Amino acid sequence: MRPLEQQTILITGATDGLGRALAAELAAQGATLLIHGRDDGRGRETTEDIRAKSGNDKLQWLRADLASLEEVRAVADEVLSEHERLDALVNNAGIGTTLPGNGQRMESREGYELRFAVNYLAGYLLTRLCIPLLERSAPARIVSVSSAGQAPIDFDDVMLRRRYNGVQAYCQSKLAQVMFTFDLAEELEGYGVTATCLHPGSYMPTKMVRAAGVEPVTPLEQGVRATLRLVADPELEGVTGAYFDGLHEAAPHPQAYDPDARRRLRQLSDELSGL
Repeated sequence: MRPLEQQTILITGATDGLGRALAAELAAQGATLLIHGRDDGRGRETTEDIRAKSGNDKLQWLRADLASLEEVRAVADEVLSEHERLDALVNNAGIGTTLPGNGQRMESREGYELRFAVNYLAGYLLTRLCIPLLERSAPARIVSVSSAGQAPIDFDDVMLRRRYNGVQAYCQSKLAQVMFTFDLAEELEGYGVTATCLHPGSYMPTKMVRAAGVEPVTPLEQGVRATLRLVADPELEGVTGAYFDGLHEAAPHPQAYDPDARRRLRQLSDELSGL
């Protein structure tokens, strides 16, 4: 594993909450950081703030709205064309149970249920497009920020058109991330690229949690520590296909272990993302 100051790391959703705090920590340790978000003003403010505090000039701002698969493809093209290596991809961006939409069902640019599209499908497509670069940079890591809040996917109504519930939408998107992680680990075995995912903490003080009207429980620093460990801890070299609850490996929802469910999700994801 290369020292952090020689690594290039892409973090999605890095202008707020866990993503921003993780980016600040990695910048302070000298990594080249690709900082993603969907708002140019907030993105440039985040990048300048991290640069000023860390003294690290190796920062690049990447703008893309993950509710658009076209924009996901564009940002992947930008990464692939401008960087010779990618040592870690952190799929952190996500939306919660209430905002946007105040609990109402919303759709992405392509007409997919918004939480499934942003929390899972965008990361699926971005990861798939970046795999060749990750393989060339091996050893490399794919880390997805999931949640202990997981709900099984009903393949007869993945887009929740019949009966929408924001909690179900969020929780099924988070289980989909775990299922994808387990698939990736098997697929990339022997290529020097590992895939792990985690629940970083319960109700950290983030915009998502406050919007849901929930009192924060886990300090943000605790979530950063757990995520940073999967991204950069040399002791986890080679660890793959694992879901962590904080610092400890844990068991996700049983559907994550169902090979038929994972196959159906993979086929659906390829179809929806146009792969």
